[in-house]
Amino acid sequence: MPASAAPTHRWRFFRAGGFDQVKLETGADLMNLAELDQKLWVALACPIAGLEFDPKTAALIDTDHDGRIRAPELLAALKWAGAVLRDPELLVEGGDVVPLVAINQSSAEGAEILAAAKHILTQLGRPQAQTISLADASDAGQVFANTLFNGDGVIVPESAGETAARAVIEDIAACMGTVTDRSGKPGIDQAKADAFFAECAAFDAWWQTAEKDAATILPLGEKTAAAAAAVKAIQTKIDDYFGRCRLAAFDARAALLLNRKEEDYAAIVARDISINVSELAGFPLAQAAAGKPLPLEGAVNPAHAAALAALRAEAVRPLLGDLLELTEAGWAALQARLAPFAAWQAAQAGAAAGKLGLARVRALLAGSARRDIAALLDRDKALEHQAEAIAGVEKLIRFVRDLHVLCLNFVNFKNLYAGDVPAIFQAGVLYLDQRSCHLCLSVDDAGRHSVMAGLAGAFLAYADCARKGAGEKLSIAAIFSQGDDENLMVGRNGIFYDRKGRDYDATITKILPNPISLREAFWSPYKKVVRLIEEQVSKRASAADAANVQLAAATAAPAPAKPKFDPSVVALISVAAGSLAAAFTAFLTYIGKFDAWQLPLLVFGIMLIISGPSVLLAFVKLRRRNLGPILDANGWAINTTARINVPFGTRLTDIAELPPGSSVDIHDRYAEKTVIWPKVVMVLLILAWLFAYIWDVGILRAVSKDWKIGPFVGPFGKSPASQEDKSEKDKTSSTEPTNTPSAKK
Repeated sequence: MPASAAPTHRWRFFRAGGFDQVKLETGADLMNLAELDQKLWVALACPIAGLEFDPKTAALIDTDHDGRIRAPELLAALKWAGAVLRDPELLVEGGDVVPLVAINQSSAEGAEILAAAKHILTQLGRPQAQTISLADASDAGQVFANTLFNGDGVIVPESAGETAARAVIEDIAACMGTVTDRSGKPGIDQAKADAFFAECAAFDAWWQTAEKDAATILPLGEKTAAAAAAVKAIQTKIDDYFGRCRLAAFDARAALLLNRKEEDYAAIVARDISINVSELAGFPLAQAAAGKPLPLEGAVNPAHAAALAALRAEAVRPLLGDLLELTEAGWAALQARLAPFAAWQAAQAGAAAGKLGLARVRALLAGSARRDIAALLDRDKALEHQAEAIAGVEKLIRFVRDLHVLCLNFVNFKNLYAGDVPAIFQAGVLYLDQRSCHLCLSVDDAGRHSVMAGLAGAFLAYADCARKGAGEKLSIAAIFSQGDDENLMVGRNGIFYDRKGRDYDATITKILPNPISLREAFWSPYKKVVRLIEEQVSKRASAADAANVQLAAATAAPAPAKPKFDPSVVALISVAAGSLAAAFTAFLTYIGKFDAWQLPLLVFGIMLIISGPSVLLAFVKLRRRNLGPILDANGWAINTTARINVPFGTRLTDIAELPPGSSVDIHDRYAEKTVIWPKVVMVLLILAWLFAYIWDVGILRAVSKDWKIGPFVGPFGKSPASQEDKSEKDKTSSTEPTNTPSAKK
């Protein structure tokens, strides 16, 4: 829960991405993080999958094992690590080696972890070592490899030595399955033992039910099960035989149909005959007739002769006598004698332990097996605290190495905005279209991800990446924040490098278009017009080509009669030419109202009018680009607006540039021929504009007023000098006295 009390720690913040983020630079910052209002956190939850973060450390932080790390779980991990360490500053320093003196032995848990660390080092043959590394703690399984009791609540057969309890452990494992001991060996725990002895008790009680009414349930004693099995094996075919006999008694005409026809046998005798041939298995047991008993030997179906012999030996002879034939009444009596056994067998309990046999089950229940197993489990559990402390050593080292890193990608996004270390959600770098995209995220489903990520306002390209040699595949979403989208399209290929430096073939599969830069937005309208013209020209050319093909195909046909001349065509051409001339005259008249130096400004103004809306829209969208929806689509719970402004976007995507100090040989043997006249015309136009500008504003006359040259007419028919002389003459004449009477007076 967010802290409600007034904070006692003095926090410092830095601004990045358009919002304030807390600095986490000291151990005190981490230890007091619970006091910081969670509204100031950048994220409140993140998934474990899809991150460049140690999954084992993430699993230790994720205490509820839901696949997500939430703010309370991160705070709990910081609190635990701070209590076990003498100085929490070690969490900021990081590293995968912890000095033994850094462990706080004044607390009970810290003392246990310190003792466990020393025990691990002793087992590894370094009892005098003063530090323990993650590799040492990760090898803790080796400490338990030859240890019979390790505190995990699991015992292996070797735990019992050569006593009778060893066979009991093996029996429990065979009947109930195993669990893996900390040493890596298969064993059993308390739950397996309890379930096994419960099965034994149920199996014994089930047998006691039969023994109490043995005459009914077990008419043949131990051989009853064999008799019941013999009956069940042939029951369907015997029921079928007596059913056919009853139908024959109902209508004698059905007798021929109840027994197979001659042609059915012809298909069998045409090849080698075997008593197990599959076609015979579907035939009746014997020839059916009204009231006819079933022969148990002799004229019977060869495919079922063995089953009938077993029925006679196992069930008929012990229960009904030594019969050669079985009537329908005798068959019903036989089933009735075995029905109590069938019902008892259907209600069997303790089947898992029953595979050991009744004698073994009762021996286990009568002896001390259960007490022996319980004693071994208690002995193992007595070391539980020591085992947990050994596991706590690895947990502590992982927290020292990883907790601060997680905070710098969870509480704030320092790693992302600083740029010196990639953020944990950055999957790698995509190289495509002379650009390198550094903000690439792993995605599971591009379609589902794009629904939320589309709200980010950024140009996103989804790509499938594969390493064909290794068979590894992944999907990414890359943000393009520099350049333009002219050559970005579905199907383009690039190379993706993951955080480990492995390269993947990347192919764009989906694009979410959005403005990339203001420069792209400025030229976008003109590019669209050019593409439209190209498409129209291509369509017209295709249509003309198709028409030529049709014309060539029709050359053999007689030429149609030449139409008569239509005078109205001349009138239409005249009207069109007049309209074009009038429009051109109006355009020249409008242009003539401007001075020459103003014409380029007019053109530039028209371009602004055309490109202005596109640039304005792009400016608004670029200011609204937000990383939050993209991470939310990946399972994060982003708590703020992490904007991707233009300067930050420039860092996220690099454009190809020549290295400093490089030289370029500009000679291109395949370059197109350069036409000089467009450049000459452009230079002349620029010079004409400059001359018109300094002429019209009077700069040229101010510079040349002392020059002894004749009057010059400007480009628009008026000389600034003559205009000024005329104005001076008008002023002089207006001040001279006139010969009017009023003047004489």
